[in-house]
Amino acid sequence: MATGSRSRTRRDDYVPRHAPAKTPEKTSKERSFIRRRWWLLLLLSPLVVILLGVSALYVAYARIKLPTGYPPIRTTYLYDRNGDQISTLHGAVDRTVIPLSQMSPNIIHAVIATEDHGFYSHPGVDVTGILRAAYTDLVKREAAQGASTITEQLVKNVYAGSYQVDPDSGLRAYVPPERSIAEKVREALLAVKLEKELGKDTILEKYLNTVYFGHGAYGIQAAAENYFGKPASRLTVLESASLAGVLHAPDSYDPIDRPYDNKFRRDYALQQMAKYGYLDPVTETKLQAKPCCGTVKTNATERIMAPGASEYFVDYTRRLLIDRYGEAKVFGGGLRVTTTLDLGLQHAAEAAIAQELPDKRNDPAAALVAIDPTNGQILAMAGGRDWKHDKVNYATMVGGSGREAGSAFKAFTLAAAMQAGYNLNAYWYGPSTLAVPGCTDPTQPDGLWHPVNAGDGEAGTFTLAGATAHSVNTIFAQVVAQLGPSNVVDMAHALGIRSPLPPVCSITLGSVAVNPLEMTNAYATLADHGERFWATPLLQVKSGAGKVDPSVTPQGTQVIDPNDANLVSSALQGVVTGGTGVDAAIPPYPVAGKTGTANENVDAWFCGYTMQIATCVWMGWPAGEISLQDVEGVSSVYGGTIPAAIWHDFMSVAMQGKPAVAFTVPSFAGKTVGPSRTVYPSPSPTASPSASPTPTPSPRPSRSPSPSPSPSMEPTPTPSAKGSGSPGP
Repeated sequence: MATGSRSRTRRDDYVPRHAPAKTPEKTSKERSFIRRRWWLLLLLSPLVVILLGVSALYVAYARIKLPTGYPPIRTTYLYDRNGDQISTLHGAVDRTVIPLSQMSPNIIHAVIATEDHGFYSHPGVDVTGILRAAYTDLVKREAAQGASTITEQLVKNVYAGSYQVDPDSGLRAYVPPERSIAEKVREALLAVKLEKELGKDTILEKYLNTVYFGHGAYGIQAAAENYFGKPASRLTVLESASLAGVLHAPDSYDPIDRPYDNKFRRDYALQQMAKYGYLDPVTETKLQAKPCCGTVKTNATERIMAPGASEYFVDYTRRLLIDRYGEAKVFGGGLRVTTTLDLGLQHAAEAAIAQELPDKRNDPAAALVAIDPTNGQILAMAGGRDWKHDKVNYATMVGGSGREAGSAFKAFTLAAAMQAGYNLNAYWYGPSTLAVPGCTDPTQPDGLWHPVNAGDGEAGTFTLAGATAHSVNTIFAQVVAQLGPSNVVDMAHALGIRSPLPPVCSITLGSVAVNPLEMTNAYATLADHGERFWATPLLQVKSGAGKVDPSVTPQGTQVIDPNDANLVSSALQGVVTGGTGVDAAIPPYPVAGKTGTANENVDAWFCGYTMQIATCVWMGWPAGEISLQDVEGVSSVYGGTIPAAIWHDFMSVAMQGKPAVAFTVPSFAGKTVGPSRTVYPSPSPTASPSASPTPTPSPRPSRSPSPSPSPSMEPTPTPSAKGSGSPGP
């Protein structure tokens, strides 16, 4: 080795300073043990989970306590808009608990065959149903499906809910359970415990004493009395099948309101009874041939709607609540319903009718509806004179088919004309009568419609606005012929008319049946610049647990251009300032409105509005087809007489304290459409009655016993065929 050279020593065992020490390799035995341990854990894990689940179910089962007695049927309360109670809807008096021995075997067999044919053989639960609920809840992420066995239904209806403090009443209230897989399992445990502790007969007895049969009837005894006027022990096979059919959907299959639908379910129950040996096939066939539904009582409403103020409004609200929530919730769910009703205005409406028609026994009927145009809220509804003796709500025509609106319908023709670009200031000639091309009437020799002006007098030349003010039939007949009646139908429906309307030319003169509520709704849309809010009696609805339903708040829809609606309002103001409706004026408030009188003076209307309130008044005999003659000193009643006076009396009170808001001045730009043909004498601008409008009248003058109207206002009409003639203004 050279001197001074650096020595290098090889060190095979050198380990870097920070390197980890080598780990000895595991033996094959060690690796095998580890693999076996993991497999053991994988095998034991499900068993552990199952054991834990069973233990949890056992603990839950042991802790479940069955309530005693029956759950309360909670009264629904109705309040006015200021929180004052106006009525109650309840079902508590419609449940009578009876033992199974007092129930007809027919109803027991019908219910078992229809609802749960294996009731006496299963352990109380439907395992398939639970698995189906689990799939629905966990996989499809939807609410679990309902119970299937009678025991499970009893659990759901009576035992599975909870009791919470109602925030309104301070009382403990029964709250039905949420539909989820967890609740479904809990219900199954309850069902098993019921089967063990109560037994089949007791479960069936409790079920038949608590299940809801519709029309406020909880339990079979109340249902038997409600529908057939007899105790449950005397129910026949046919009656039992009818009641068993109700259980599937009480709101859809009850014998009173839906007899044909109930027969469908009744016949199904008879089939099931024959299928499972409770009925022989020959008897089944004979019974299915019988009509529905025997002797059915119809006074259920008397027992479930407590008397109080504003019965017609309450009855209307009750029907709407049932449509929305079902009878079970309405008559037993403890709803707290704040309505839109203003009790002060309600009393004013009833007083206005009583003032103009003081003789309840001998005067015609009348109805009044008032709506807030900005939200559709019904402020007042006077549906009749005496709820105790006449339960037909003439404001909604429940129990009837509606009434002809007469010339009050011209507002919708006018709205359709404005939408089509017609000019309110264009002149039209209105002869006493004319044959209208394109408008058919099979009762006429030439097959054409021949409308006449009221009194058969020649009206003369008017602007379209003037023709509206003076209700000139023959001018509006020309307008509807040019527009096409289907466009008037579409406009009426858009504004708020819900009744079916045939597309016939006479629709412009109100030859179709409507009711005061929908007429008020349509006029309210015009008042609110063409934005429609569907009329509603509901301000707020709370469940028994205090949860507010947000869906009751109506949403507005712009159905006509605001300027077109304002043009209609402009023309309708002329009706009150110098036309057929001067008796409706309420200075200093600007008013827009329209009179209406049906053929032969059978029905008379006044519909009108300020910017704050829209109101319609109808008047007529309940039987219909009877002329309004010699009523309270008025020889012939037209829309501009007693109906306008009632409107005036009510609105004078309703508008007290409110500012006099002027209607929006419309633009006439682009409105160029006028008469399309020059068939009649050319108009002279100086001849127009609208050229010198009558000044706004002072407060309504006292009524004259024998009014002497101008030729276009209140003359006696010539009789004509229904639907083809010409109603008065």
